[in-house]
Parts: sequence; structure tokens; C-alpha cells
Amino acid sequence: MPPYTVGKGISMFQKLIFQYKNLPTSVRATAWFACCSFLQRGISMLTTPIFTRLLTPAEYGQFGVFNSWMSILSVFVTMNMFSGMFLQGFVKFEDRRECFASAVQGLCTTLTAAWLAIYLLFRDFWNRLFSLTTVQMLAMLLMIWASAMAGFWSVKQRNGLQYQKLVVCSLLVSFLNPIVGIFLVLHAEDRVTARIFGIAIVELLVYSWMFFSQMRQDHTFFSAGFWRYALKFSIPLIPHYLATAVLSGADRIMIEVMVGWEEAGVYNLAYSVAQIMMIFNTALLQTIEPWLYKWIAIGKTKTIPSIAYPAFTGIALINILLIAFAPEIIAIFAPPTYYDAIWVIPPVAMSVYFMFSYSFFAAFEFYYEKTAYIALSTLGGAILNVILNIVFIQIYGYYAAGYTTLICYIVYAILHYVCMCRLCRIELHIYRLYDLKILLSISCGFMIIGF
Repeated sequence: MPPYTVGKGISMFQKLIFQYKNLPTSVRATAWFACCSFLQRGISMLTTPIFTRLLTPAEYGQFGVFNSWMSILSVFVTMNMFSGMFLQGFVKFEDRRECFASAVQGLCTTLTAAWLAIYLLFRDFWNRLFSLTTVQMLAMLLMIWASAMAGFWSVKQRNGLQYQKLVVCSLLVSFLNPIVGIFLVLHAEDRVTARIFGIAIVELLVYSWMFFSQMRQDHTFFSAGFWRYALKFSIPLIPHYLATAVLSGADRIMIEVMVGWEEAGVYNLAYSVAQIMMIFNTALLQTIEPWLYKWIAIGKTKTIPSIAYPAFTGIALINILLIAFAPEIIAIFAPPTYYDAIWVIPPVAMSVYFMFSYSFFAAFEFYYEKTAYIALSTLGGAILNVILNIVFIQIYGYYAAGYTTLICYIVYAILHYVCMCRLCRIELHIYRLYDLKILLSISCGFMIIGF
């Protein structure tokens, strides 16, 4: 098709439309994926002030602990197969993608059903262990399965540059979640369960069709070869994904156990506000990550640092703004009962920077399927986090959890960087992909300004 041409006398708006239509599909798709991710998290954050005023700090703490347990249990239920394994399989089995996608979703559904049976057989034990009700646990399992199906479908859409459906579905869920949640919370006695149930209903209605759509395209629910590949790839990564979940969620669980629900709620708000930066992290990573794998695959790794340095600098600057305006942001997001959260935001915001930087190092570990490297590095950070929390939360209270999180994410990023350097030497015969002086300058400068 010949490119669009712009004639004389045309308006500025029409010129922009012509320029947009002349952009390559990959550029348009990348822009939409970034905008979609930004809007999805942005809408979620904008509704936080509503729920902090509908829920007490203790109730908000219960909801935060529920989410922490869900991120941990999701690792066992689905093995996070929709993450690195599925993207890698899509590249590896390019000629049988639909069959691979159906088989892996069949495996994920089978695992979810098996865990549901285990829960129902011993539900009293699990309910006491997690301090959750049967309704909350069942909602959690449904949400874990639905989110996994959305994850598989999202990877397919991004890989095929099919952004239209992904944008519509993402925004639909983003708008419906708070609307249904607010309605149920206002009309329920158990407001925590109402909030959870609202999310479960929306995700099940919007995401479940993705599984059936895939099965209609290819009826391969079971494939011994693909199931074997998925399990062989994913099982060694369980320590990595589990450690990642522990790093991001154990703080709230441990604060609830060691201090109380109300303190867990205040910390949860601070963590949620700091996670505003994850909007930028996720938007950038979902745009850049597929290209990282492609550059590694075709041997264009020298391109990566030229993208990484500006990305690190941008994320650092945005986090500094969050730290500077922490008191004003908390005043907007919550009533005075939550105001102590301002003291937790700076270290957690700094942690977000190291969460982002890790992905540029771990991409090499995922690409070369070095699951042992990934697991050991992440596990080291998680174990350190638990130990530091046990020691310092007892001494300094829940404020300490923010600083233990920062220390652990620094260690986490360093360990993955070391593993990446080793892989580059072995697989690519590159002895220095990144300039360590530049990395240290950006990271140390960011931390000095932040503190």
C-alpha cells in the first residue's frame, strides 16, 4: 500500500492522523501497549483514595495481605508459566505457536483444578494458615486462573502486534473493577470480602473467554512434549518467582503477624503509592522486553546499553519526584489515619528503581534458560528480606520494612548483574556489556538525591 500523502490546506489534526497512519505497525503497537499499561495502572491508582476512605486501615491491611498471599500462591498454582517460559516458547516453537499456546493453557488449567481439590480437602487448615475465609480463598483461586489466561493471551497479542483487542480488554477491566468494587463495598457488611469478590467477578467475566477462544483455535489441551517442556522450564523457576513474590509481599504479611492489621494497612498504602512508579516500569518493560529477547537472539546485544541508560535515568528522575512530593500525595490518597505512610515511601520508591534495572540483566538468564542462576539470585534476596524483617521490624516497627526492602532489591539487582556478566562471557564472548561506571553513577546519584 502506498504511503498516505498530505495535501495543501489540510488541518493540523488531519496531518497528525496521516502521520500516525504512516507509522510502522510495530511503532503504533508499541505506543499503544505502553499507553494501555499506563492507563490500566493509572486508573487503579486513581481509585485508591476512594477505597482508603471506604475501608479502615485494618480492613485495607487485610486486603493488602490477601493480595500478598495471592502473589505467593500463584507461583505454586500456575508456576507463572505466562511469564518468561511462554514468551521463550513462542520464540522457540514459532512454527507450532497455536498448539503450544493451547497445550500450556491446558496444563495451567489442570494445575489450578488440582490445587482447588487440595484446598477443598483441607480447607479448614488452609483458612487458618492464611487467615482467610473459604469465600476469599475460592475467589483467590479463580483470580489466579483468570489472570494466568489473560497473561497468555496478552503475550500472544503483543507478540503479534495486535493491540486493538488488548487495549479494549485492559481498559474494560480497569474501569469495571473499581465500579463493581465500590458498589459491593457500599452494600456489604464484610467490606474486605466484597472488595475481593468484585475483582474476582470482573476478571472471571472478562478473562475466561480467552481460554475458550484459544481452545477453539487449536484443540490441543494435552501435549506430552509441550507439557514436559513447560514443566522442565517452569519448575526450576519456582524458587525465583516465589522469592520475587516474597520480596514484594512478605513485608505486609510479617507486619500483620508481628505488629497488627492497622499497621499493615498503613504500610500497604505507602507501598501502593510507591508502586505508582510501577506504571512507568511496566509500560517501559512491556515495550522494551520483547525487543531485548530479539536483540539477544540476533546478536545485537550492543544495542541494549544505549536503551538501558536513558531508561534507568528516566525511572530514577520520576522516583525522585515521588519522594519529593510524598506528603502531598498521601494527603490526596488517604485520610489522616494513614499519614504515617509518608515515612515508608522514600525507601520503597528507591526499591522500584532496582526492580526495573533487574529486568535488563535477567533477560539474558531467561533467554539462555539458566533457571538455576535466576532462582539462586532471587532466592538470595528473598531470604535476606525475611531475616532482616524479623530482626528490624521488632526493633523499629513497620517503618523498617521499607528499608529492608530497599537493601534486598539492591542485592537482588547486583546478583542478577553478576550472573548476566558470566552468561555474556560464556555465551556471547562479551566481557563487558554495560559500562559499570555509568551504572554506578546513575544508581548512586539517584540514591544520594533520594535520601
